[in-house]
Amino acid sequence: MTKHTAILVDDIPAALKLLENDIQQKHPSISIIGKAESVVEAAKLLRKNEPDILFLDIMLGDGTGFDILEIFPSLRSKIIFVTASDEFAIRAFKFAAIDYVLKPYSDEELNAAITKARQQIQPAKEQLSVLKESIATPNQRPKKISLHTLDKIIVVDLDDIVRCQSDNNYTEFFFQDGSKILVTKTLKFFSDMLKDYQFLRVHQSHLVNVKYIKAFIKSDGGYLVLKDKNTVPVSVRKRAEVIEALNTI
Repeated sequence: MTKHTAILVDDIPAALKLLENDIQQKHPSISIIGKAESVVEAAKLLRKNEPDILFLDIMLGDGTGFDILEIFPSLRSKIIFVTASDEFAIRAFKFAAIDYVLKPYSDEELNAAITKARQQIQPAKEQLSVLKESIATPNQRPKKISLHTLDKIIVVDLDDIVRCQSDNNYTEFFFQDGSKILVTKTLKFFSDMLKDYQFLRVHQSHLVNVKYIKAFIKSDGGYLVLKDKNTVPVSVRKRAEVIEALNTI
């Protein structure tokens, strides 16, 4: 089995020790060459040794994990983000489409994260930018979202999304410039993620950005006319919710 080196960064000593024990006991092919509880300690370690894998907590006592990445912009280590059960942090990871290990984690979750790191799966800089911005402004509406297509990851402005349409286990995104992309997540995934950010699930197969709604037509079963002149059906059980939402715009 291929050997890998690792450095662990977490500002909670008990969590750091737990992660160290889990790796030593269940992943003997990984050699831990350093541990740090702060940005300063991590920087000192990384100046001496660049590990194959960096286990990185987001919120540290003297800064964040992003501060470490900014100190070492050319770092080649594969990063496994570890975060506590914080709703804003979890939201940020989802918007950035970046995998993370949520504390307290299971053996399966840790194993999956290590497997991906070994397979050289690494978030793009654009995704890290989305993650950093979302975590830095937890009480603000996210500006961008990362979308996984079949062959790449695209970072887009949330305000540029006109609507989303279900395509079996995929979702088709339609943008204000007329372009569209097919994304490898279900409509429910995006409906749950975007429901608090002016996106309205108007039908089993349709999610709409309310800023692009021009009118709600009550005849013919009910449908929306969008500013790009496209129409979207409104299901019977969503009619009251749509009317209420439009009255608050």
